[in-house]
Amino acid sequence: MDSLKTYRLRCTLTFGDIYGQIIAWLIVIFASLAAAMASMAGSSQPLYALATVALVLVVTLPFLLFAFVTTLFNHIEAMPVESTEASSTQSRQSRASGSMSAGALG
Repeated sequence: MDSLKTYRLRCTLTFGDIYGQIIAWLIVIFASLAAAMASMAGSSQPLYALATVALVLVVTLPFLLFAFVTTLFNHIEAMPVESTEASSTQSRQSRASGSMSAGALG
């Protein structure tokens, strides 16, 4: 524990990374809606069709969120910052905060 390393986090996630997941989920939702509408038209109890749509939404939403979160975590990079970079960044931050406080006083 001689020296603590500083890390820079960078997210490389783009819309193209999750585009396929969104399209697949929309296909599932529209297919379930189409099936519900078809069963609602010829049925005497449309409540079952609406319950089917709700069940599909409730079951598929956790899978969609899991896919989003795992994709996001796969696109986060932690890169160690060199000591010279870290010291120059800290000195720039201290100068910036010093000039802000001096400007606020006078």
